[in-house]
Amino acid sequence: MTKLAILNYPDPRLHKVAKPVQEVNADIRRLVEDMAETMYSAPGIGLAATQVDRHIQLIVIDVTKEQNDLQVFINPRIIQSSGT
Repeated sequence: MTKLAILNYPDPRLHKVAKPVQEVNADIRRLVEDMAETMYSAPGIGLAATQVDRHIQLIVIDVTKEQNDLQVFINPRIIQSSGT
């Protein structure tokens, strides 16, 4: 696994529109592993692919204190919202 460089605001690359993932293949799986390692070492609880200069719809999240519940979202969609 590889730690990736995280882009920081106001880097203009953070404004690029992420494209849908077409196929979950070995490259995507490797990116998920690298993003997880990067997120945990940052330290953080979430990281989007755009933040590591890969402009695809991919997010990794782990909100546990133990860092043992990695969640991966590929092409996520908001299907319902409430509140303001």
